[in-house]
Amino acid sequence: MVKKTRNTPSPIIRKIVAYTNPRSLVSEQYRTLRTNIKFSSPDKEISSILVTSSMHSEGKSTTAANLAIVFAQEGKQVLIIDADMRKPTMHFTFSLKNNIGLSSILIRQNILKEAVKTTHVENLDLITCGPIPPNPAELLGSKSMNLLMVQLKELYDIIIIDAPPILAVADSQILANICEGAVLVINSGETEKGKAMKAKEVLASSNSRLIGAVVNNYKMPKEKN
Repeated sequence: MVKKTRNTPSPIIRKIVAYTNPRSLVSEQYRTLRTNIKFSSPDKEISSILVTSSMHSEGKSTTAANLAIVFAQEGKQVLIIDADMRKPTMHFTFSLKNNIGLSSILIRQNILKEAVKTTHVENLDLITCGPIPPNPAELLGSKSMNLLMVQLKELYDIIIIDAPPILAVADSQILANICEGAVLVINSGETEKGKAMKAKEVLASSNSRLIGAVVNNYKMPKEKN
């Protein structure tokens, strides 16, 4: 493992119910998602997962954070990378600083051990976005990003990448090409069917394999007497 930047995060952690309330029904659903991902590749364990959505505000970052947590709770060494260089949120989610992060590594301003941060969650590290660059797609598609992923796969069991919405910018499709699997987050009742299908097509055209979709904010129908 790399030597990590030590942080003293605030005890208030946003939207990560798998950590704050691990016995809840929602947390159990994230564990089910973890199990389904394992079953999706019985012959080879998936070590890098892209989490994206068709458009903004569909819950992809919340899904990525909770998925990373349930893998860490299983004893895996997990890293989550905030690769949404246009609207990063992971530093808020885990109450950590964002002065050094992925962008800092890719432009060689900082080395890896300076960018990796510990979180409240045992076995879970985070690389925040870092300073927002003017050219996210170019950075994410660079040789430096490819080399970084090779290096990280030697250090962690699972790498979860929180990527931008795949229909909004090219970044997610670029990132999908360096991940073994992808998860598409759909906001129940909000995501347009056409956009969800288009997002699926874009992921299918990449080198990554679409593992499946997560339906977010789904309301269970009430049972009739």
